[in-house]
Amino acid sequence: MIAHKDPMHILLADDDEDDRAFFSEAIMELKMDNKLTLFTNGNGLMDYLVLPDIKLPHILFLDLNMPGKTGIECLKEIRANTRFKDVSVAIYSTSSSEKDIEDTFIEGANIYIKKPNDFSALKKVIKEVINMNWQFHTSGLNIETFFFSI
Repeated sequence: MIAHKDPMHILLADDDEDDRAFFSEAIMELKMDNKLTLFTNGNGLMDYLVLPDIKLPHILFLDLNMPGKTGIECLKEIRANTRFKDVSVAIYSTSSSEKDIEDTFIEGANIYIKKPNDFSALKKVIKEVINMNWQFHTSGLNIETFFFSI
């Protein structure tokens, strides 16, 4: 596990209540030193991110298909703001559409994860993504390494 001075701050924006619950449970079971903050939609996420006194997250898991402000709209806003240049954005979606993958790559996401359909796979994905060497991963970013699969 990567050692952090502070607990790793993780955000998840996902409108699906079951997906948020499974993600939270997986994080708890992994017993990693972290702080998880959940959002039910893109509007709430963006309202939070623009607060002046927040500690920025290390990684943001972002669902694409949310009502109101979509994941792609959030991604565009995040990447347009230099304050968030060091925030790693993991697209976390049920979609495996080539267009969604390509669009999020172009807009500056760091990785694209298709939501796993079982709990043990979810835990494995979360653990691998959180422990990823992001400096190395983002330095040679290309579409082949962008789509994460186990």
